[in-house]
Amino acid sequence: MAIQSIRLFGDPVLRTPAEPVKDFDKELRKLVKDLTDTMMDAPGAGLAAPQIGVGLRVFTYYVDDQLGHLINPNLDLSEDLDEEGEEGCLSFPGLSYPTPRAIRAVAKGFDMHGEPVTLEGTDLMARCFQHETDHLDGILFIDRMDPAQRKLAMREIRQAEWSGLSAPTFKFSPHATHGKAL
Repeated sequence: MAIQSIRLFGDPVLRTPAEPVKDFDKELRKLVKDLTDTMMDAPGAGLAAPQIGVGLRVFTYYVDDQLGHLINPNLDLSEDLDEEGEEGCLSFPGLSYPTPRAIRAVAKGFDMHGEPVTLEGTDLMARCFQHETDHLDGILFIDRMDPAQRKLAMREIRQAEWSGLSAPTFKFSPHATHGKAL
């Protein structure tokens, strides 16, 4: 088992867009195993490579007893949003907040051997795909909140035992938000 340290909010790697995977080799397979082991140990529903300090477009997921990974993902999102869905993040230990997300997502990418993969998910699975793909773009779930909710979340984050923040920065997601996220 190769459990890695999970980077916490405030670490610059979480705000840095990840690079596309070009080599589908033994090192990539080791990264997928490390991500899976770390996610399952945490435990979490998903984990993106930047969360363990690796700037590559790779994430793992474990939702509804489905374990998998996706490399170089692209998403197609439904227009319908789940406005009230709670969302947490392993980089924000112990905290969760309502975060608007599309109810349905189709994620296209590759497996660790370079084979094309298309995954479809609704509800929690769709939320996971969106959350982890955002990590790969340097976007955090707090960036998806409305300003009032974000302000409350930031107060709780500053008071968290693990927090050692300087002034936070926010990014706008490059993905369609249907006018709901700022």
